[in-house]
Amino acid sequence: MFKNNILTSIICRNFHVQSGLKKFVNRQRLPINCGQPIHETRPYLLKAGELTPGITALEYFKRRVKLADKLAAKSCAIIAGSQVKYASGAVFYPFQQNNDMYYLTGWNEPDSVMIIEKPNNNPEDVVLHMMVPPKDPFAEKWEGFRTGVDGVKEIFNADEATSNKNLERYICNIIRRCDYVYFDHTKDAKNSTAFFSSFFSMNDNNQKELTILNLIKNTTPSRQLRPLKGIVAELRSTKSPAELRIMRRAGQISGRAYNQAYARRFRNERTLGSFLEYKFIEGGCDRSAYIPVIGTGDNALCIHYTRNDDVMFDDEMVLVDAAGAIGGYCSDISRTWPVSGKFTDAQKDLYEVVLAVQKKCIELCAAHNVISLHQIHEKSLQFFKQELKNIGLSSLSNWDINEIYPHYIGHNLGLDVHDVPEISRHQPLQEGQVITIEPGLYIPNDPKYPEYFRNIGIRIEDDIAIGLNSYTNLTVEAAKEVIDIENIVQHGVSTKIDHDIPRPLDF
Repeated sequence: MFKNNILTSIICRNFHVQSGLKKFVNRQRLPINCGQPIHETRPYLLKAGELTPGITALEYFKRRVKLADKLAAKSCAIIAGSQVKYASGAVFYPFQQNNDMYYLTGWNEPDSVMIIEKPNNNPEDVVLHMMVPPKDPFAEKWEGFRTGVDGVKEIFNADEATSNKNLERYICNIIRRCDYVYFDHTKDAKNSTAFFSSFFSMNDNNQKELTILNLIKNTTPSRQLRPLKGIVAELRSTKSPAELRIMRRAGQISGRAYNQAYARRFRNERTLGSFLEYKFIEGGCDRSAYIPVIGTGDNALCIHYTRNDDVMFDDEMVLVDAAGAIGGYCSDISRTWPVSGKFTDAQKDLYEVVLAVQKKCIELCAAHNVISLHQIHEKSLQFFKQELKNIGLSSLSNWDINEIYPHYIGHNLGLDVHDVPEISRHQPLQEGQVITIEPGLYIPNDPKYPEYFRNIGIRIEDDIAIGLNSYTNLTVEAAKEVIDIENIVQHGVSTKIDHDIPRPLDF
């Protein structure tokens, strides 16, 4: 059952704000060391009761109850978290947790396994088991603090917990008392064949063969193994009010960063990308949500161009696909503008086509329309044909449309940039679902297209929260009208950005 966080909340009394001047002196040292931020150690980042930015311990518990409601009685659901990945030798990549585990627990430390056990037909009797790295002073001196076994119970409300060194025995004991085991074993599942060899207290030559999947099969060959990913995806596909507030904040910060980028002149794709990432983080995001696309000129014809190493010419346009994330929740924005800051007639014509299509597609994004993402994509093809007639491209065939508009209209958005792909594009959009709407045109250097349109790539993307009778544009701050972009380039932008100090979300 859900338990209140019993740690004493200590307010940092020595944080002062006077006449806009922030002073930090005499830090209050606390006898608490955790592997990730908590309110007691980061009160300026997390409110009391939150486990991650904007999401409370109670909401995480309710998510587990919703999952348990979809599981059979006398069953368990197993999710293996991620491990640290290494680029070369001791050089590691930034850690990325298995987002299904993160969604259900808020736990953001590596080398962990969670099990949700449903012993009977009552979903509120769900038991959360956590197998996590134990406290280890020597390891923590080099790698940073760990929350540990006691901490995952006291702070993250695990009902039962143990060291990941006991993984084999602990999992087997749970499986033996269950009739059904929910675990993803498809080739693409992140936790499908995670063997966590260092977790097992075994030294025989077959250790490398011991995966969690094999452990399940060897322990319970007669038990029924069921998939889990689709069940969790269904829960993740519609966002709670708290999730929408986080995504709205990430979109707001990211959108304002774009306006500041319009107001400056850049000569290099890499510099523009670095400026945006800086502004995302300065504004309050944790990080960039994904590797950005900064494509100038014909580089923009590559949909996922990420080299970002070219110079920018004044007679070209630059296509940017970049945004920030907060607490794991992503925003996703694309904008395209002239490097010179002034649209040529041809650039403006092509841009207005894409913008018109995007606006028409966004207007469809309400649950009462009973429309699917795939149907919106089909509508976008029709809209493009209509709009392209206005600029002299009325003779385009279906093949030509697919050549210059080769990607889909959008995707789900959430903890992953391309969120919950298990959810069908053909099912009607639901209230609380967040999708991107991102039409684009990419005109190759081909004689069948007018010369003044060639080598131009344009994409305009916003994040849309589906309402019952309307929608909310989560990234509305990023200017996209021609007149607004040109005005910002000429006169600058007055958007105030809060500097440096992260703070709890106040939406």
